[in-house]
Amino acid sequence: MVEAQTWTTRRMSNPRLDSTATADHEVLDIPVTPTADVRNSIYNVGSHLSPNLLTALIIASWFMSNIGVLILNKYLLSFYGYRYPIFLTMLHMISCACYSYAAINFLEIVPRQHILSRKQFLKIFALSVIFCFSVVCGNTSLRYIPVSFNQAIGATTPFFTAIFAFLITCKKESGEVYFALLPVVFGIVLASNSEPLFNLFGFLVCIGSTAGRALKSVVQGILLTSEAEKLHSMNLLLYMAPMAAMILLPFTLYIEGNVARITLEKARSDSFIVFLLLGNATVAYLVNLANFLVTKHTSALTLQVLGNAKAALAAFVSVMIFRNPVTVMGMTGFAVTVMGVVLYSEAKKRSKLQLTTH
Repeated sequence: MVEAQTWTTRRMSNPRLDSTATADHEVLDIPVTPTADVRNSIYNVGSHLSPNLLTALIIASWFMSNIGVLILNKYLLSFYGYRYPIFLTMLHMISCACYSYAAINFLEIVPRQHILSRKQFLKIFALSVIFCFSVVCGNTSLRYIPVSFNQAIGATTPFFTAIFAFLITCKKESGEVYFALLPVVFGIVLASNSEPLFNLFGFLVCIGSTAGRALKSVVQGILLTSEAEKLHSMNLLLYMAPMAAMILLPFTLYIEGNVARITLEKARSDSFIVFLLLGNATVAYLVNLANFLVTKHTSALTLQVLGNAKAALAAFVSVMIFRNPVTVMGMTGFAVTVMGVVLYSEAKKRSKLQLTTH
């Protein structure tokens, strides 16, 4: 046991000490400096899991939340009969705003960052508009097409990212990168032609969702470039979510009518809708939290690889649950698209490596 250290000062040597003290010396107790083991245990309070097990649990949670929100959205919009994708998306945004506020201000999972200028606010607002468009289109598509087909289309995000990066920033990729995008496009064409439940409107809004997701990533890289304006992903969600909810409010009132009254009447006759909506909104936030935790405990590259695996697993789970028909040609097209995305990721890595070595 290390004894407590003491610091003895001469009386009157510091004017802040009590001049009325009668003792000749003041003795100040200084706490013992914790050992390395003690300090590490402070930062890992409540964490008795091995790093590998913790990472495995986080990845499992990521898969469950990402696939769970897709299955719940599909069930609500297609099977349960709740045909209000804009209002459902608005509930997602309100949920993300509330949970983000609690996670940052009370749980302190990341330091709080503030919007520093009107210019930065407008940039975040622009991202919120694109974010709204992407999420609403994605949820709407689930009313008309199966989850498996939705995920096949969503896998083409790198194709749209490359297009927007070239059109907006004139950024050119290597020939190998562009060549890797060919199977991405070919696979989705193959899957579309052989999809038994193909719906043109559902296909188009899903393409819009995928393009919007790619546009947001490109625009975010342009708008929030300076170190002063960069926001952590969880802080960005904290500000984008309430903006998105306010953007969606007039649209849901105009397009979907008095959906709040309809939902309340539905809840009186069937309380299960309350559980579905609250659970769905909570899982929507957990998707963002899981993205953050996976990146924190692994890497952004791992998150990208998991995204490819998630698309295939979500398609399989949805087919098992909803029993939507699939064809061999459709599965082949999906597989070709995912393979193309993997080739694209590898080509991008090699391209970046070549740039750093030159």
